[in-house]
Amino acid sequence: MDSSVYVFVEDLRDEGVDAVLDRITDLGVAGVTVAAAVHQTTDVTPHGTSRIILRHDGVHFPPPPDLFGRLSPPLQPGADDKILDDLRAACRARGLAFHGWAVFLRNPTLGAAHPEVTVRNCFGDRGAPADLCPANPDVRAYAVGLARAVARQGVDSVVADSLHFAAFGADRSYIPLGPMDAFLLGLCFCHHCLLRATQLGVNAEVAREECARIVGGVLDGDPPAQGQVTRAALTAYAGPEVVAYARARSETVTSLVAEVSAAVTEEGSQLTFMDATGALKGAADGLPTAGLSAHDAWQIGVDLVALGDLVPSFAVLAYARDATRIADDLAAYSRSVGKDRELRAVLRPGMPDIEGWGERRRDVDSTERLAAKVRAAKAAGAAGVDFFAYGLVSRKVLSRIDGALSG
Repeated sequence: MDSSVYVFVEDLRDEGVDAVLDRITDLGVAGVTVAAAVHQTTDVTPHGTSRIILRHDGVHFPPPPDLFGRLSPPLQPGADDKILDDLRAACRARGLAFHGWAVFLRNPTLGAAHPEVTVRNCFGDRGAPADLCPANPDVRAYAVGLARAVARQGVDSVVADSLHFAAFGADRSYIPLGPMDAFLLGLCFCHHCLLRATQLGVNAEVAREECARIVGGVLDGDPPAQGQVTRAALTAYAGPEVVAYARARSETVTSLVAEVSAAVTEEGSQLTFMDATGALKGAADGLPTAGLSAHDAWQIGVDLVALGDLVPSFAVLAYARDATRIADDLAAYSRSVGKDRELRAVLRPGMPDIEGWGERRRDVDSTERLAAKVRAAKAAGAAGVDFFAYGLVSRKVLSRIDGALSG
């Protein structure tokens, strides 16, 4: 079974490329998936020289200027030191696969500089500066350029993160929005989204008005919707035009992914599409909400059946404590994309997916839990398992990987 460990460039600078690869090789994995293009986060790094790292938006290599137009990726500090070249050469010398992970449409730096390319809600607000709209032509050109740029780093695959719409989020809300209300507030009604939906036969303005009426009512004191977001429940709550509008978003994402996948193939690599639904469901506590990820991916514009005809490989964020849930999720993905597509399960080897927050377990129990997930993923059709992430967990947690792969 294929395998890799996700690493950040800061890990490589901190510990040295050879030292990191020595430890990864000792874990028994077959490759490295490096964060070539990331979005800003603040991370606790337990075994780094710096125990808190502020990561910035942008790429860890000089972006070829011929690939970008109005939108160009920010340059990471130290991007000119060619550390990805060093990592690629070291991986080749050791026989390790070399994959490039890139965050595409989540970029608060670009969004702040160009708010007109971000999503716009039913009230006309551009309240999500991190979320670039996949219907916007400049954003689409940027995504294709970024894909080509990462592929030109000599990677075996480009792992595409956030190449779809984002879910609604707010730092503070004292209004009790239900899941369906939040979904409606997260729909993008920018000019380009409205135009694409209209071209597909949707009465886009009616859909926008219905969303504004329903969410506006909740903000004014109406009770929030109860229950999870399903197409049937959404039809009953918001009407068929809203559901049709939500379906139209899938065409936007599918056509963009098709362009990106073709560009990566032209550059001599292949695309691995990462669907964020598993993280939206289980990232916080490893206890994903009801509904399998493959069945709910449509909520962020991901049509897995359509993408199965376009993309050779899929990364499934298996953020769950329960091995059975992971098996069920992967089996559902396999049925959607087709059994001839590569599936890769992304596992977290520590909290909160192995131990819950504050829970203490014996090392042998934790390793067996991880091994059970590896076995479940393989039994459900996964061709590979990838572990997230080298610099974010302790060395003690990393050591479980070897036992999990051999168990």
